[in-house]
Formats: sequence, structure tokens, C-alpha cells
Amino acid sequence: MFVITADQVGSRTRDDIVDETRRRIDAAHGDALALPVGRNAGDELQVLTDDAATALALVLELTRDERWSVGLGTGTVRMPLPDDVREASGPAFYAARDAVDRAKRRWPKVAVTSGADAAEPAASDLEALLSVVVALREKRSDAGWELAELLETGMLQTDAADALDISPAAVSARARAGALRPDLEARPALTRLLHELDRTASADSEETT
Repeated sequence: MFVITADQVGSRTRDDIVDETRRRIDAAHGDALALPVGRNAGDELQVLTDDAATALALVLELTRDERWSVGLGTGTVRMPLPDDVREASGPAFYAARDAVDRAKRRWPKVAVTSGADAAEPAASDLEALLSVVVALREKRSDAGWELAELLETGMLQTDAADALDISPAAVSARARAGALRPDLEARPALTRLLHELDRTASADSEETT
């Protein structure tokens, strides 16, 4: 399982966005979540899913505008699940807590921790690769994001040029400046690595419990 614990950056000086973000995640990803998104005490949210692609998508969404410190934990969770994610527990939750605490102290503000010792080297490797992708995305301009959102729907660059009323050459330049191709091409690999990390962490946790 994957647990994401995210802490709002600068919550004492910025508007509270926890409930707004909870509603958005539930609406967009609810079918892939094991439980509705929860709000921990203060300015944290917590998400539980067994789907690697969803876990990656949520990490990338939450780190897009640098308003969250994001910790991703993998491993087993205690079954049966409660009705509220805040009442759930297990190695994956402890790992996510460790990850978000580390994320608050690093740049970019994302960290990955495994719920099992045997999987920690793989978690460190994945954290390093994920950090590169997040760092590239944080440098993207508003114009780059406008194009990225079109291409993520499957639209071709030529069609995006028509939609944005700019030339194909301008689209290509915008895509290069925003590192769109490395971002999109990295996602299948990161998803596979996340799936394998969770498989290893869960198997090790079960053997040691």
C-alpha cells in the first residue's frame, strides 16, 4: 500500500488549503483510493491507495506549486481498514510520517520511505529519481504548464499549437523549456519502480510480523 502524508508549507502565514485539496483529490482520484482523504491535526492531509500510478500522480500534483511537503510511504497496513484513514496504522503509515518529516527539511520537498528495512535502498534510489522530476517541474513557467496540461490529455503538439494559437516551433520551444518530454517519459518508469518497491516492502513486512 502507499500512504501519502502532506504538510502545507507556511500554513501560519497562508490561507488554509487542506480541505480544498482534500475535496479535489477525492473528486479526481476517489475510485483509486482505499479510504477518503483525511485531515490530520493541523495542516496535514493523508491519502491511502494500493495503486502505484495514483500514488505517483498525487505526489506530482501536490508538489506542483511548492505548497506542500510530501512524504510517500510504502508497505503493509493493518487490516481490516477502518472507516477513517486517520485511524489506520501499519508500517506504511510510519514510513510516510518519516518521509514527510524529511521532506520538510529538503529541496525539493518530497521524500520516499519504505516500511521495511530490505526495501530502503530501493526507496532511496526512487526518492533521488523522483526528486529530479519534481525539481524540473518546479522550474516550469505558467506557459509551460498550459502546454503540459494539453499534452497530458494525449493531444499532439501540432494540435496544441492550434489550441494555443502559437506556431509549432513555439510549442517545441515551450516543451523543451518546460522539460515536458523527460517528465512524461519518466512516469511509466517511476510507476514501475513504485510498484516494485511496494511489493518488496510489503513482502518483507509480512515476513517480519
